[in-house]
Amino acid sequence: MTQPNILFIMADQMSAKALPMYGHPVVQAPALSRLAEEGVVFETAYCNSPLCGPSRLSMMSGLLPHKVGAYDNAPEFAATIPTFAHYLRLSGYLTCLSGKMHFAGPDQLHGFEERLTTDIYPSDFSWTPNWSEPEARVRFQDMQNVVETGPCARSLQIDYDDEVEYQAKRWLFDQARKKDDQPFMLTVSFTSPHDPYVAEPRFWDLYKDEEIDLPTVGPISHNERDAHSARIFEHYSVGEIEVTEAMLRRMRHGYYASISYIDAKVANLMATLEQAGLQDDTIVIFTSDHGDMMGERGLYYKKTFFEWALRVPLIFRGPKHFGPGRVKPPVSLLDMLATLQELGGGSVGDILETDGQSLAGALKGESLPSRMVAGEFLAEGVFDPTFMLRDDTYKYFHSETDPPLLFDLNQDPDERNNLASEETHKPDVAAFRKVASELWNAEEIKAQILADQNRRRLVARAHTIGRPPVWDYQPMTDASQQWVRTGKWTTEVEGEAHLGVQVT
Repeated sequence: MTQPNILFIMADQMSAKALPMYGHPVVQAPALSRLAEEGVVFETAYCNSPLCGPSRLSMMSGLLPHKVGAYDNAPEFAATIPTFAHYLRLSGYLTCLSGKMHFAGPDQLHGFEERLTTDIYPSDFSWTPNWSEPEARVRFQDMQNVVETGPCARSLQIDYDDEVEYQAKRWLFDQARKKDDQPFMLTVSFTSPHDPYVAEPRFWDLYKDEEIDLPTVGPISHNERDAHSARIFEHYSVGEIEVTEAMLRRMRHGYYASISYIDAKVANLMATLEQAGLQDDTIVIFTSDHGDMMGERGLYYKKTFFEWALRVPLIFRGPKHFGPGRVKPPVSLLDMLATLQELGGGSVGDILETDGQSLAGALKGESLPSRMVAGEFLAEGVFDPTFMLRDDTYKYFHSETDPPLLFDLNQDPDERNNLASEETHKPDVAAFRKVASELWNAEEIKAQILADQNRRRLVARAHTIGRPPVWDYQPMTDASQQWVRTGKWTTEVEGEAHLGVQVT
């Protein structure tokens, strides 16, 4: 089989719970809906950390966050850790990144041969948490993004995502004009619909405030809030303002409009594939790094294992390679590395180490073996490692310092009823606890996190003195190779650049 091109599209903070192909009744996402109709939808896909950096680094490496030091949003992702981009290069692929990936440290490529944009967030250690001072109780004043939402002409995120899309489309056309048959893997990673929840009027006006649904599960009272939710509630300063129904509708309005904005980006990328004649030979994948609580349970943003924050879209479209379908068993972003390796013609057996498994068989209708998927949260907002396990029926929250949580997601999809203390479910809790103890040594992981945080904060302080190193990726343009230059004839250059209209 000829190696397919791969277009891997990522959103940021887009919950599967907010998308029509997963049952949401309000959000308008026609391009993603078409992708789902023509492709394979994984109904129960999870990120492995409900935070941008750890989720992405874990996904790229195929390893749980703590194994690659992906504790928070400012870890150094070691250049010696193989990623799916490295493996695809070994299979003969040209690998390219347009957009964000949250790399911190001097390596800003991690296997991508080309990168078209810089990142949107810092590449140094300035965002390192400090678990050495638990009494400091790090608090973010992030409720401002819940209150201040609405239509806008431009924003930081719109500027960034428009650039990401433009560079990606131009790159795709460049690949179509090439004379060689080298397959490519292009990752296009947007920062929307990450807060702030603002959008251009053309997307905002797709919705009316009164049409916007309210959270299914309302705020949990202080006395009934679980320990982890109580910490995140305080961490985000949720109790400092009274969130009215109108605020909730307006916040969700902005989030939905931002999803429609990303949907338009997906439509434009799909149109580019068609215009360039690449649509038949390209597998398109769509996912997000994590979700957003959107006021469910009285919580906002991320950093929790509840469904709105942890469950992500995962869609594969490749009509030449597999038909449409839906896959119900739980999977996670850890599975991306092995899946891409197999789709690209490589052997899963050649992967040095992975905590995931290939989904390539499931794309063709094969059954997935029963297993558990795992998640970790190790950043600011907690001061001890927290973990999650999910099987076909239950989701289990585990921490050495908190009482356990156990939800039957088949009977209780909104996670209202904690079964952990019920006598009939004690064997289930014991079984999950056993798996957790085999996967994680919480005391050892905490010691590693503290030592790593202390090292990074020291380096960050030192870099404020004198000339700091420049780790931000600088996309370079060689003007000497653009357009018509010395030694070239106009007709020759124009002939090589010409790409005819694709007739369907």
